[in-house]
Amino acid sequence: MSQTRLEARRRRRRRIRGAVAGTADRPRLAVARSNKRIYAQVIDDDRGHTLAAAGSHEAALRELTKAEAAAQVGKLLAERAKGAGVEKVVFDRGGFKYHGRVKALADGAREGGLEF
Repeated sequence: MSQTRLEARRRRRRRIRGAVAGTADRPRLAVARSNKRIYAQVIDDDRGHTLAAAGSHEAALRELTKAEAAAQVGKLLAERAKGAGVEKVVFDRGGFKYHGRVKALADGAREGGLEF
């Protein structure tokens, strides 16, 4: 049975979320990507709260290329997460390949001081 790309990504996302969950000690760093923008959140799944968030829609990042913006989103998110008292996270790529902008965001978050 053939699948569309979206259906395949949704299946991958469900499979990943079965294994990855954020706790108060190690919240989940969730990535959402569109063709134009990239967004990330640090989420405590136990309480259902977003602790920090960042996205390439923010004014300072709009003029950058998509890959540069993804790296800056990672750094910005790490800064905000550290402000909320988060040092370690679990990375949730959301069914996207760990490649390109998703990898750039993860590298930026690591540079910013998040550990995963």
